[in-house]
Amino acid sequence: MTRSVYVTGIDRGDGRQVVELGVMELLTRQVDRVGVFRPLQHDGPDRLFDLLRARYRLSQDPASVYGMDYHEASALQAERGTDELVSQLVERFHRVAREYEVVLVLGTDFAATQLPDELAINARLANEFGASVIAVVGGKGQSAESVRAETRNAHRAYEALGCDVLAVAVNRVAPEERAEIAERLAARLPVPCYVLPDEPALAAPTVAQITSALGGTVLLGDDAGLARDALDFVFGGAMLPNFLNALTPGCMVVTPGDRADLVVGALAAHSAGTPPIAGLLLTLNERPSDAVLTLASRLAPGTPVVSVAGNSFPTAAELFALEGKLNASTPRKAETALGLFERHVDTGELLARLAVGRSGHVTPMMFEHDLLEQARADRRRVVLPEGAEERVLRAADVLIRRDVCDLTLLGDTEVIRKKAADLGIDLSSTQLIDPVTSELRQSFAERYAELRAHRGVTVELAHDVVADVNYFGTLMVQEGLADGMVSGSVHSTAATIRPAFEIIKTKPEASIVSSVFFMCLADRVLVYGDCAVNPDPDAEQLADIAVQSAATAARFGVEPRIAMLSYSTGTSGSGADVDKVREATKLVRERRPELRIEGPIQYDAAVEPSVAATKLPDSEVAGQATVLIFPDLNTGNNTYKAVQRSAGAVAVGPVLQGLRKPVNDLSRGALVSDIVNTVAITAIQAQPVPSARPAPSEPDAPAGRPASV
Repeated sequence: MTRSVYVTGIDRGDGRQVVELGVMELLTRQVDRVGVFRPLQHDGPDRLFDLLRARYRLSQDPASVYGMDYHEASALQAERGTDELVSQLVERFHRVAREYEVVLVLGTDFAATQLPDELAINARLANEFGASVIAVVGGKGQSAESVRAETRNAHRAYEALGCDVLAVAVNRVAPEERAEIAERLAARLPVPCYVLPDEPALAAPTVAQITSALGGTVLLGDDAGLARDALDFVFGGAMLPNFLNALTPGCMVVTPGDRADLVVGALAAHSAGTPPIAGLLLTLNERPSDAVLTLASRLAPGTPVVSVAGNSFPTAAELFALEGKLNASTPRKAETALGLFERHVDTGELLARLAVGRSGHVTPMMFEHDLLEQARADRRRVVLPEGAEERVLRAADVLIRRDVCDLTLLGDTEVIRKKAADLGIDLSSTQLIDPVTSELRQSFAERYAELRAHRGVTVELAHDVVADVNYFGTLMVQEGLADGMVSGSVHSTAATIRPAFEIIKTKPEASIVSSVFFMCLADRVLVYGDCAVNPDPDAEQLADIAVQSAATAARFGVEPRIAMLSYSTGTSGSGADVDKVREATKLVRERRPELRIEGPIQYDAAVEPSVAATKLPDSEVAGQATVLIFPDLNTGNNTYKAVQRSAGAVAVGPVLQGLRKPVNDLSRGALVSDIVNTVAITAIQAQPVPSARPAPSEPDAPAGRPASV
């Protein structure tokens, strides 16, 4: 039977979309097919459903999402009664429920709906749908005592109407009162109560939203600039020195278009990062001269300059009435909302109460969700040597908003700050270090010279080497100043991992450093190894790669069933290449008899049950392998790229294994999502594993020449 969750409120303005988005995140973490149903809908676009459809790649027909619009519902209720209204909505709900494992129901919004006793209608619908209720209470602008009373009343109201109340979420409370409100409600309510503070960035309109609302004309600026949140408004009328003192981080400057001094001054301040602004809104329909606009574009490329027709007073009135909205065009707000939800909601507890059984297979979305959740559960610090690279900064923005891990960015700090300001990214919580000027450089040089003395490295030579961002980042990991490192978006694989071979070295139980890719297919996640490091491993090394890959798979929730790949299956072929795979399989069985392994085996027999039934009918791995070990780098690297491009798979990696501390490489074509996933994987690798022991210092890692991936 389909399980459904009904998220509802008691009044408008509760910011319920944060909770609805957070619950959707939890549900898609557990099951593959989640449906959405909104019983009643206003005319016009549904911003939240558009966001859910884009973010979670929903294939649901939008027409099936809605029961009916409010005008139709009001007329039907007036003419034929509430029972008829509910009956029709229940029928339409079940059309969706029949198609999905779980349905998220989005309750009515209490906004000019013309429905009497709207709370009772939501309760009735929840009961008729067989849905459990999460009630949301808005706390913005209310005293702590008022919030507590309203929350208790909301719980009583839904419970008295027969609802199965899973939890209550109190949203948008004053941050300084959040802890006290949460503590008191926990003692008063029989169900979990999650209290979320007001988050200004969620209510802040983006520059694009402001431009649309005011009918403005964009004179300068790119998409990234228009996506910035306007956290404050500063109205320019004073002379330049006083005006500059009034600027605040993330503010939108509103000034008459003929004040070229304030336009140039605000953009110069942004360029210097003191402070970064969201953009400029020029009133009176005055356009600066071409010379001023040219200077402005060079001072702060991408920063929006928007012209509107009205004067400052009516413009101010419209601006203060605007509020940011979650929608498909504001993905950064969605990351902020999810970060807020995950920080203040006990997601493990809520999932247990939802009682949604996990699907039998792991989808790519589930895998990605689990990565972030695991990383967040035991927070680590990851160093990113390519701090000025735009994709790295955008990934850092996501990781910061989702509160996944602590970050250190390396590079010229002024360049990083300016680039971040241009992208509208807040790095106030992020450590920035320039290896060239860092006070750590000398001590790192001494440490590197000590580690490489057997190679004739002096402190003077080491002083130059450690100024390289990858060497500096690796030494941060080695010396415990960071827990892991991710690089490679603009550096070669060799440049990224050579420092790790020299400095961090292998675990005592690992003979080599190897790698895996997590291949996220439409309905499952497979682990491919080794596709990036070792060109032609011998049988001993291949066995080591298999054992390492099985451990990595298990660490990330993929049950290891190992296929040792070859061009021959079972005893059907012979030759040196097949014999190597056969010997490696034997070594794994001797060392780790508890592992399920098959080899030699061809790829089709490893993953396709119908082929396996013919070629190896008695195998417990054939047809259902999850860890596929390639006999050499040529085969592995080409296969992962062929599957990635031909099957549309998401390839996460390469993830290095065998090092004493985690360092991971990126493809130079890595997307922002790839970087986010790899950082999360690195943070998880840095978390302690039960029974793990500190590794002694080892000689240089014997690894093959790193491939270019």
